[in-house]
Amino acid sequence: MRQRDPRPDPGPRLESVYHPTRPLDLYATVAVFQRGPGDPAQAWSAGVIWRAVRTPEGIASLALRQVADGSVRAAAWGPGRQWAVAQVPALCGADDDDSDFDPSLHPLIADSHHRHPGLRLGRGDLIFDALVQSITEQKVTVLQAFSAWRRLVTWFGERVPGPTPQPMFAPPSIDGWRAIPSWAWHRAGLEPPQSRTIVGAARRGDSLVRAVEACAPDRRDAILTSLPGIGPWTAAETRIRALGDPDAVSVGDFHLAHHVGYALTGTRVEDDGMLELLAPWSGQRQRVIRYIFASGVKEPRRAPRLHPEDHRAR
Repeated sequence: MRQRDPRPDPGPRLESVYHPTRPLDLYATVAVFQRGPGDPAQAWSAGVIWRAVRTPEGIASLALRQVADGSVRAAAWGPGRQWAVAQVPALCGADDDDSDFDPSLHPLIADSHHRHPGLRLGRGDLIFDALVQSITEQKVTVLQAFSAWRRLVTWFGERVPGPTPQPMFAPPSIDGWRAIPSWAWHRAGLEPPQSRTIVGAARRGDSLVRAVEACAPDRRDAILTSLPGIGPWTAAETRIRALGDPDAVSVGDFHLAHHVGYALTGTRVEDDGMLELLAPWSGQRQRVIRYIFASGVKEPRRAPRLHPEDHRAR
């Protein structure tokens, strides 16, 4: 665990401009990759989205800013800067295909689609990072998950170069995740089943990433769920974040089915009911979910917020 990590030499800056061919809301598209307000790997400051990434070519910091004409100015520092800049269009949804999406099938979706013309499904293209994020969020509150991610990445990640608004850290390498000691998982607030799943996935990390990247889309779930501790929810969340999968549905989520049911029918449903409601948009179900969240329609809270007990001092 680091005690002091000085800012590394940024080296040369690489810049580019991405010109979207369709309307783009940069914040709505890219902010979903941030894991809470204290995420050491992504931050929003003064109209700029900052990302700290571990690319196949090394770590990098990436700054994104949208200007008045809709284009996105990108600047990157570090050994992975060329990869980070080249990946910007995909991150901003350039590969997002909504040609067979029909928002008119429900008035709420039609209205949300009309009010958010720049909402795109971006892809991070960093499969193992997305998998670890998803595992940390298994069966816990978002506050617990974000806290554990923040601690682990800050303690065991690598500080990125560049003029970031605060110290930012790229997540550990696959080998780095595997080497985290058992006591550190506990101190970070992660449960043993989650830490075991991350370590187990890291043992097969490189081959897992290659297999997911090379396989047909309908084979990705089978590959991901072949690992112990990874079920359909974790696989779907990984596909959403890493690959921008427009049809992924996180079945088994504690709140999602209730949220979708309330938005589309006014009453909560369970997973089977959610899948039935989303069936008319087969192939675009994640897009529907994203427009539901963008609409702001939420089921009224029925109970006080859960305050999880902290066992780390025990």
